[in-house]
Amino acid sequence: MRLPIKIMGQATDEFRSLALGIVSRHFGTLAEGSIEERRAAADAISGSRSPFEPKARAQLDAVYTELTSCRQVLVAL
Repeated sequence: MRLPIKIMGQATDEFRSLALGIVSRHFGTLAEGSIEERRAAADAISGSRSPFEPKARAQLDAVYTELTSCRQVLVAL
């Protein structure tokens, strides 16, 4: 089953690299075009969403644990 992961934080290249790095550690290399990015009207917040197919519940729990423990990540759903 493919599940979307939504990540929001400051709209900076540093945040984008950080978020992609965390997700890649848990799900492997991300395919080009697999990530949908949106910026808030004020360009202060950036959101990313991509569907992943977790192999086990532990994999999904691990990525959310790492994302939510990161200070730069404002929201991870």
